[in-house]
Amino acid sequence: MSHPILMEMSAKMKKALDHTLHEFAAIHTGKATPAMVEGVMVEAYGSQMRLKECAAITTPDARLIQIQPWDASLTKAIEKAIQVANLGFNPIVDGKVLRIPLPDMSRERRLEFVKTANRLAEEGRVHIRNVRHETLDIVKKTKFPEDETKRVEKDIQVATDKAIKDIGNHLAAKEKELLAV
Repeated sequence: MSHPILMEMSAKMKKALDHTLHEFAAIHTGKATPAMVEGVMVEAYGSQMRLKECAAITTPDARLIQIQPWDASLTKAIEKAIQVANLGFNPIVDGKVLRIPLPDMSRERRLEFVKTANRLAEEGRVHIRNVRHETLDIVKKTKFPEDETKRVEKDIQVATDKAIKDIGNHLAAKEKELLAV
């Protein structure tokens, strides 16, 4: 797997896998994580900033997200951004800190999140397959000897299968986490 074409393909597949896993992290399972809100866009200093760029985000316990703006004047803007993001959270302003208690999730809500996770996993698999397809096209255009072409195509398929299996494993773990009450 030392061929430059394979190395580039491998990097692209890893990027697709990492993106899918990052998207999974944003799906909340009833357990508080900073990833649930860190991507919320906040109107700050005349431009849009990610929440994680203008505040410290912590989870003091499994049912609470705490946000401490680095500049207290952004507290209202952060509160508004979280409400506008429509994440189903209702931030409580407590002086210079915002607290977000997580509501208990209903069975329906958990199943919605499972569907979302499945959709994200499928997007990840499609992206992996697209990378495989692009790489196979490059191999076809590159005039390799036939035996090397066959070996490279086999390596491409092995890498594709592994990446898709990884997504499947992470999806199964996420579903289990979502459906655990």
